[in-house]
Order: sequence, then structure tokens, then C-alpha cells
Amino acid sequence: MSDDVTGVPDDWRETLEDLAERRRHATSMGGEQRLAKRAAEGRLNARQRVAALLDDGTFREFGRLVGDDVPSDAFVAGSGLIDGRPVMLGAEDFTTLAGTIGGGSNAKRYRLAELALNERVPLIMLLDGAGFRPGSRSHGRSPTDLLAQARCSGNVPIITGVMGASAGHGALIAPISNFVVMTEDSSIFTAGPPVVKQSTGEDVHKLDLGGPSVAIPSGLVHNLAANDQDALEQIRRYLSYFPSSAWSYPMHRPTDDGYRSTPELLSIIPRNNRQVYDMRRAIEVIVDDHQWWEVQAGYGEAIVCALAHLGGESVAIVANQPQVLAGSIDADAASKAARFITIADSFHLPIVFLSDNPGVLPGTVSEREGILRAGARMFAAQSLATTVKLHVTFRKAYGFGSMVMGMVSFDRQTGSYAFPGATLGAMGADASSNASKADDEVRAELRRLELQASYNSASNLGFDELIDPRETRDVLLDGLNLAMHRRQAVPEPVARVGITP
Repeated sequence: MSDDVTGVPDDWRETLEDLAERRRHATSMGGEQRLAKRAAEGRLNARQRVAALLDDGTFREFGRLVGDDVPSDAFVAGSGLIDGRPVMLGAEDFTTLAGTIGGGSNAKRYRLAELALNERVPLIMLLDGAGFRPGSRSHGRSPTDLLAQARCSGNVPIITGVMGASAGHGALIAPISNFVVMTEDSSIFTAGPPVVKQSTGEDVHKLDLGGPSVAIPSGLVHNLAANDQDALEQIRRYLSYFPSSAWSYPMHRPTDDGYRSTPELLSIIPRNNRQVYDMRRAIEVIVDDHQWWEVQAGYGEAIVCALAHLGGESVAIVANQPQVLAGSIDADAASKAARFITIADSFHLPIVFLSDNPGVLPGTVSEREGILRAGARMFAAQSLATTVKLHVTFRKAYGFGSMVMGMVSFDRQTGSYAFPGATLGAMGADASSNASKADDEVRAELRRLELQASYNSASNLGFDELIDPRETRDVLLDGLNLAMHRRQAVPEPVARVGITP
């Protein structure tokens, strides 16, 4: 909207000049000196971030005049388009009072989430602020933004970019977000170093307190970005796989990559169960145009969680990684996968399970880390999922490791497949032999039975079909095309209480 008053009638001129001046002040942020310092650091300011994330010229701001003397009350909020689809977007302005949250900006944050849910569009927050503003006078009995944000969970995608130091109240949206990306020089924590020093006596740098080396391994932050531009691009890419809300399906993406054989899998996946390989290479062979995107690669690395397209449809892939712990599922991997599955189910993404594991990770360390609880959470997530489920066992799936990966029959899979020679059961032959103190003859028989397991299972319809690895993509495409027929009505949100942090 133009603030040019040229040619307006005289009786409107003074009023519109006053509005234009108020708008100029509201968009001045922290002033030229602070903005110049921000630019010298190689960072975008809040308004530049908004402009860089959205389609050109689509930002429509609200609450611009909130804050009186504090420009926009240190928070830029409004709507815009990403790839032609509406989103609600808020960005903390660190150049203005360190991006702190005042009464006006709290109201804007609440309104932002309220509109996202009402209009059923994604909510994006760009964090770069120090939490509640000291001395702010309107945090009494008034709605906090977290109430509206929590109501969005599981209903509209919530995306957070950590673009600087994010502390306290403002940081709390990250744990309930579907996706959190942070830049290499940013940090996120309950309270910053000064408060930590005063409270505990601990003297710590902000990056050691909540930088990537802490936030990624803890599972709070999913992906790392090199800079602001990279973080914003990752947000756009993540959203490209999702519908605008739980009331809609992901968009079909036209592709020329249709049915094709996957002979590459024969050289990627060793027939010997004890040999490792990189599951990422197998995923690349199967998906459309060999393009896919991993989420949360730095946490729970024994499971790969990926977003991709298959036959033009957005899919979520949950795959064991034999390169890590031989594919054994530890507590972190199970927790990561459980949340990823719940998010995919909430927004109607079909889930493709690629299984190759010797079970959940045993041992004292694993038990202390809560593997049974985390594994049960993953099993509950996949078993309760109402979205399309497709499963392939590559080489092995033992015990609870098979159940959490969606292999168990009668678990509402559209398709369940395995490669010939896949070994199954409560445990592998070697482990079973050792547990039972078997002699050589019994060991040999257990090994023979293990090798026959896939055929025994197929003979009782334990799998829908044993497939040649070269048929993998085609079989998954057939299953997915069959399942797409169920999309005959507008979807409703999955019945649950948000996305568990």
C-alpha cells in the first residue's frame, strides 16, 4: 500500500500524511545504526527475512502500529504466499529492544496463531529475541500466545526458524513445531547466559548453552542451516511436502518419473545380512527423480526420516540405517521416528517403512535411556496411524524391531512386502543359539530355518508378497496408487491432542 499522498484531496492530506509518518516509524525497526550492524554481521533483519521467505510482493502486515514508541513492538506479523499458498508469518526484530515480547507483540503473536488455525494455513515463526520484556505492563490476565499456538498443533503445520539467540517464552514454540531449523551461529534455551549465571553460578557462552552442538543432539532442533538464506529455503522446502492444514491433502506434483525397475538395489544392498550399507542410497533409487530430503539427520541416526515424492505424491519415509548400530533401534531413533510418524499421519502423508534391523538395541545403556518406553511410543504412533502405510523388509526384522517398523500383519497396511531370504523371528539364529546354548547341529538347523523364514511367512500371508528387489519402486507405486483411491472426501484432522513435544 502506497504512503504517497500526491494528488489526494486536501481534506484527506493531513490525515494520510499522519498515517504515513506513523507507518515510517513503525517500520524503522531499531534504527540505521543497529540495522547496519546486523547487515555487517551477514544477517538479514526481520523485515528482510519476511520478504526473502515469501513470494515477491505478497506480504500483508497486520498490527504494524502496535507498540506506540516501540516500532511494531519488536515483532513483524502478517500473511503472505509461499509457492502461491497462504501462510501466517511472524518474525522477532532483534534490532528493537532485543526482540523482546511486550503486551502488543504478545497480542500479535496470539492473533497470528489464531488466524492460522481459523483460516487453516501454516504458521511460521522466525525467532531472534530475548523473551518477555522486563517491565512490560500487560502480561497479567490476558491470553498468552502459547494458548493459540498449542491449538494449532496437529491441525496446521507449525514451522520455526531459529535465526539468532532465542530465549524464554519466545523459544517455547520450537518444541511444539513440526519442523525447527537453526542457523550455525544461533542458539535457543530456556534462559540465556546472564540468567544462568545469576541462578546457578554457571558461566557459559550462549553457543555452549543452546547452540547447534546442544540443540541438534538433544532433538529440539531438526536441521542446521549455514545462514539465514539457507534456513528460509529449508522452510520453503519442508512446506512443499505438506498440505496447508489437516483439512486438506498434500498436493500432487506432476512427474515424468513413473514405473521403472530398480536393479541398483542389488548392488547397494548386500545379500549377506552382516554386511552394512547406506540406506540413503537405497532411498535415492526408489523415489521420484532420485530426489529426497532428510529431516533430523543429526539425532537418532539409526533411523532415517525422509520426505520425498513417489509417483508425484508426498510421502514420509521411515527407514532403518544399517550403517549405525547395524540398524538396531535405540531410544533416540525410536523417539524421532514416533514424532515423525505422528506428524505425517496428522497431515495425511503416506508412510513408507523400509525395514532392515536386528531389533531394538539391548544393553544397560539402552535400558537406562528408556528404549522400551521410546519403542512403545513408536509402535503406538505407527499402529494408531490412519494414513496410508506401505512396508518393505529388505533383509531382516527381528522382534519388537519388526513391530515398530509396521511389519506386523493386520496393522492396516495397504501393502506389506519383503525381499526373498529376509530373516525374521524373535531374534537371529546366532543370538538364539547363544541364548539356548545350542550345539553345532542345532545351530545349523536354526540357521536353515532362519533362511527359510521369508518363505514360511509368505506361505501364511505374513507378507502380501515376496518381491524381487528390482520390483521395489513399481510395487510401492502400485500400492500407493491403490491407496490414493480412498481420498474421496475432504479429510478431517486425526483425533489426537496435538503433536507431542
